[in-house]
Amino acid sequence: MLNSAVLVLNRSWMPIHITTAKRAFCLLYIGVAKALDEQFEMFNFDDWAELKPNDGEPVAGLVNGVIKIPKVIVLLTYDRMPKRTVRFSRKNIYLRDKYTCQYCGRKSSAGELNIDHIIPRSRGGRSTWDNVVCSCHECNRKKGGSTPEEAGMSLIRKPRKPRWTPYLGFQFDPQRYKEWLPFLNFIDVAYWNVELLEE
Repeated sequence: MLNSAVLVLNRSWMPIHITTAKRAFCLLYIGVAKALDEQFEMFNFDDWAELKPNDGEPVAGLVNGVIKIPKVIVLLTYDRMPKRTVRFSRKNIYLRDKYTCQYCGRKSSAGELNIDHIIPRSRGGRSTWDNVVCSCHECNRKKGGSTPEEAGMSLIRKPRKPRWTPYLGFQFDPQRYKEWLPFLNFIDVAYWNVELLEE
């Protein structure tokens, strides 16, 4: 439970990070953050420890009982926003395209997909958000070194750079993390390994 994800908000209640429950408890205990409940009420460590958990709520053990795992904490003095952008990576391309071949529409696992350059690299196509899509192996072979028009294929949707917020680094479950929804506009599900170079 101490590795559970906790959303961190800055002083202006803007999401800036995800941390573990263990780190969140440390921040609460030293007084630099407060826990936020479902009614947006803020609690310091002592007040939070006095709250009775509901059935099924995640808890951590204390010497004299248990304490609810907070889902959201607010930093009391930090008011900046981290400057981050969505990484141009294989995983984020797959996430943007929902693990779906952008030519035939078949959904597949990562191992059954690859990255296709709409304008092939052999013809000057660049590795950019608007020139790469997920494709299944069969469609990739069919298209080969041609453009989609030349191969008689069409894209399901035009690719573009995603507008996800990049601080979410795990599989987001809206049911489990419903307390986060008021603070999130777009959801980034994960980064994946090495950032690809845009040409």
